[in-house]
Amino acid sequence: MRAVFGLVLIVGMGLAGFAIYMVQGYFQEQNNNLNLQRAALAQAVPTVDVFAVNRVMEHGEQITAEDIVLIKYAEPFLPEGAFRTEEELFSNGPEELRVVTRQMEPNEVILAAKVTEPGEVAGISALLARGMRAFTIEVDVSSGVSGFLNPGDRVDVYWTGRIENGGNGHSSEVTKLIQEGVQLVAVDQTSESGRTGATIARTVTVQVSPNQVAALAQAQATGNLSLSLVGRSDDTVSGAIEVDQASLLGIVQQAPAPEIEAEQECSIRTRRGAEVIDIPIPCTN
Repeated sequence: MRAVFGLVLIVGMGLAGFAIYMVQGYFQEQNNNLNLQRAALAQAVPTVDVFAVNRVMEHGEQITAEDIVLIKYAEPFLPEGAFRTEEELFSNGPEELRVVTRQMEPNEVILAAKVTEPGEVAGISALLARGMRAFTIEVDVSSGVSGFLNPGDRVDVYWTGRIENGGNGHSSEVTKLIQEGVQLVAVDQTSESGRTGATIARTVTVQVSPNQVAALAQAQATGNLSLSLVGRSDDTVSGAIEVDQASLLGIVQQAPAPEIEAEQECSIRTRRGAEVIDIPIPCTN
């Protein structure tokens, strides 16, 4: 009987020890998971609430309270001009609304660069950077890159006209790059950058400095302007480009033949009665 009791006691103590071991392992695992969660939280990027649109919004649409939603955005990567409160977005009250100047997709953060000031009309003036001016260039199917131009694109502007050749009375037709990488702010009467398909434009409006306005106005009045579309990621500099008809066709200008100096002749005149006679004599320098 004592042997059985001793055996039961030993088994019971073994089970108790195993239970204690299992409990300790469970708590150790929980502590490890808690430490991992704390480490993950320490490395997590903090977020802030910002306003975004909840639907596709086209150029010219007003942003109302029904068109916005709060979303979480990583604070270190928050773009400049985001709106974090309704007081910022509707700073002049619900009657004076902001207007979309660039198409926005659902859940896209509303940025000051893509909307007007409260109550402002979404015209081209809202798209111009400080110190810049809008200038309109007439184009057609040949000069306007066959209609594949959209607001926001960059173009090089070429001038074709006749210039005088060194004041000798002759002129030649020249094509020259006069403005490089100017930005389009409108095509015809629209500044919407989300257009699809090719549309043959009659005018394009570019954003340029006042000096460039004067240059383009002079160029448009004295010749023909053509546009060349620049790639969106192209950051190369074209430099000075000028082509005339002679260089295009490979015509080499011939140098004028040197003048042959006539041999100097010297003489003296004598009169013999009524007759005047020239007598050759050696020339002296």
